[in-house]
Amino acid sequence: MLAADTKAGVVPVAPALSSRLHPAWKELIEPVRPFIEQVANKLAEQVQAFDPEIVPYARYALTNQGKQLRPVLVALSGDATGKTNDSLVAVAVIIEMVHLATLVHDDVMDEAEMRRRRPTLAANWGNQISVLVGDCLFAHAVKLAASFPTPDVCRAVASATNTVCSGEILQTHQRRNFEFTRAEYFKVLEMKTAELFALSCDLGAAMGGATPSGRLALRKYGLALGTAYQIYDDCLDLFGSEATVGKSLGTDLANGKLTMPILVVLEQGNAADQAQLREYIQNWDSQFFPGILRLLEKYDAQHVSSEIIKHFLELARQSLKSLADTVSRTGLIGLTEFLAQQTDALGVPS
Repeated sequence: MLAADTKAGVVPVAPALSSRLHPAWKELIEPVRPFIEQVANKLAEQVQAFDPEIVPYARYALTNQGKQLRPVLVALSGDATGKTNDSLVAVAVIIEMVHLATLVHDDVMDEAEMRRRRPTLAANWGNQISVLVGDCLFAHAVKLAASFPTPDVCRAVASATNTVCSGEILQTHQRRNFEFTRAEYFKVLEMKTAELFALSCDLGAAMGGATPSGRLALRKYGLALGTAYQIYDDCLDLFGSEATVGKSLGTDLANGKLTMPILVVLEQGNAADQAQLREYIQNWDSQFFPGILRLLEKYDAQHVSSEIIKHFLELARQSLKSLADTVSRTGLIGLTEFLAQQTDALGVPS
């Protein structure tokens, strides 16, 4: 099913858990650590599936994993409704590959130079190579999905990938659109980020033998958690620190993306402050960043955004009520609590 199962050869395996990860996160995922390590190893081995000239690019893209949140969701969802198995590992590899492909493309669109404390693939090899590498990763993920006995997995992965790409298009259309509404913002987040969270939970549950109602509950959990996570990530771009984020701050502003904290000022600010914010974003320069932070502070945008994150986290927890009280269900709830803690820590000196 996976490339490493059919081709000989050895590739360097990425460490499953980075030493930079938060101690609380490491403790939270300890029950599924063996599963995550399996996924990391299998993902690195997929490099063998590519033409030798492409291997350096594929290896670079596939071995730059962060928290591996989507594989964690696959494992916990599968175990919460059934038990872990080889199919769960394969699904997790496929979804993580789709996710990494989206990151490669995102870095091209955002002209990002750093990702997880190292140069992006685009910074090293240029946009043309990066776009094509991202395309190869997408295609390989679908190829792996097609190797399942039924078309259901392939259909789900292809549909989710289409949704993610459509969400990115919608977000691109809305850049510097100061009529952008909160409802439209949530729709974009659900499509471009939460969809892969939902797919991880849904297919994890399916591979674990869940009932239709169990799958639906976990899909709802994934959508809510993924939306909360993206709002947090948007806030991190404004209120985080470069040392902890691992990349430059203010990239969303530089690209004209209107995120939740910005929408707060556009919704609540007086006419003069709204005009000033629009001026900053329309004619962006990094020297405007302190001015934007002052406007965000004036309207308590960080607190408002934090409350919205916690609202979606509560929706995620509520969706799990119908599931049996298992260790994995506790782990899923723990993910929401971890993200709530990280949200509270925004802007707090480390």
